[in-house]
Amino acid sequence: MSGATLVTLGATPPSDPMARLQPARLLALALLAGAGWCVNPAGAQGVDLSSPGAKGARVYCAMRSSGNSHDVSWTAAYALIKRQSASLFKTSPEHAAVMITEAVVNNPGSFPDCGKYLGDLYTNTVNRQKQAAEGSSGGTTTAATASGTTAASPAPAGGPRDRYTY
Repeated sequence: MSGATLVTLGATPPSDPMARLQPARLLALALLAGAGWCVNPAGAQGVDLSSPGAKGARVYCAMRSSGNSHDVSWTAAYALIKRQSASLFKTSPEHAAVMITEAVVNNPGSFPDCGKYLGDLYTNTVNRQKQAAEGSSGGTTTAATASGTTAASPAPAGGPRDRYTY
C-alpha cells in the first residue's frame, strides 16, 4: 500500500489550476455569507433590545412622546429597569439614566424623536453639582425636634426635589 494512489471513479482531475481552487472559493464564500446573515445590526452596536435598559428607554420615550411629564415617565421607566435587572444590587437611578441614554443613542431608529428628551434625565444631576460647587445645603432644612436635636427634612413642596433618590 506504500505506492497506492487514490482514484475516484468517474471523476477526472481538473487540468486548470484555478478550477482546483473552486471548491475552496465556494466554501469561503459560503462561510462569509453565513456570517453575514447571522449579524444583528443592534448587536453589532452592543444594544440588546430586550435588555432592561432598552425596555426602560422604550417606556420612557413612549410616555414622553404621548405628552407625559418627565417625572411620570422616569418613575415608570426606572421601576421597570429595577424589576427586570438581574443584578444582586438595585440599579442606581444614575445608572438607569445611562442605560436609557445608551439604548436611545445606539439605536435611534427604535426610539424616534426620543433624543430630545434625554437631557431631562440629567438636569437634576447638573443642578446638584452646581449646588455642591456653591456650598448649598442641597435643599434640606433642619428643624428642632421635641428632644432638642435637629433633624433634616425634605425640601418644601415648592423647592427642588431629588428625582434620583432611591
